Amino acid sequence: MSGLPDRDAEEPGLVDVKRRTWLAAERTWLAWWRTGVGAAAVAIGVGRLVPGLTGGTSWPLKALGIGYGILAVVVLVLGAVRQSRVAAAMRRGAYEELSAPVVNWLTAAGVVLALGTLVVIAVGI
Repeated sequence: MSGLPDRDAEEPGLVDVKRRTWLAAERTWLAWWRTGVGAAAVAIGVGRLVPGLTGGTSWPLKALGIGYGILAVVVLVLGAVRQSRVAAAMRRGAYEELSAPVVNWLTAAGVVLALGTLVVIAVGI
């Protein structure tokens, strides 16, 4: 908790609030990390394991797997960038809002991949 001031320098209630805020930021970073690792696992499953089990055309599944893999990398990188910005903002006593374009792009990517997966399942490729 490198951004916290010395415990004796401030009143105990304020230190506790700051500590909880730092811990919440760490949990949020871990959520980004879990999401990235989860997307990487889906990439392996959809792009590598499922094509070997289905015996059908594999290129759509491999394409989806690559998409999920790209999403995993993007989420992991954005999570790290976000954590750095949030930590810097907390040290300044400010708030770092997640930008709407990031939210929109990640949502769009997830929707496209989910719809692609549903199409592949429905068509039975």
